[in-house]
Amino acid sequence: MNHPTSSYTIQKEDIPQLKFSKIETLSSLKKRKLRSHYLERATQLGNLLKTKVKIYFIDSTNKLISVNTTIWAVTSDFVVLKQGITIPKHSIIYIE
Repeated sequence: MNHPTSSYTIQKEDIPQLKFSKIETLSSLKKRKLRSHYLERATQLGNLLKTKVKIYFIDSTNKLISVNTTIWAVTSDFVVLKQGITIPKHSIIYIE
């Protein structure tokens, strides 16, 4: 899957208004494992140090979106942010 190269930033409170594709955004198993590793690390930083990370993800219209936030938890299918806001894990491209 080709991804857009420029993103726009939103507030985490705007995420519930977005629609997400059901298709996995990362094609290789290696990239998906790396994403999981970065998500787990970001969760630890968020819970221990209250450190924010920038999450890049794709919505249902294939727009690249970023949000600067603290990750509270990661499940098998979702990334959980403050106030119970979630992003489907399969929509996430990169975490920095």
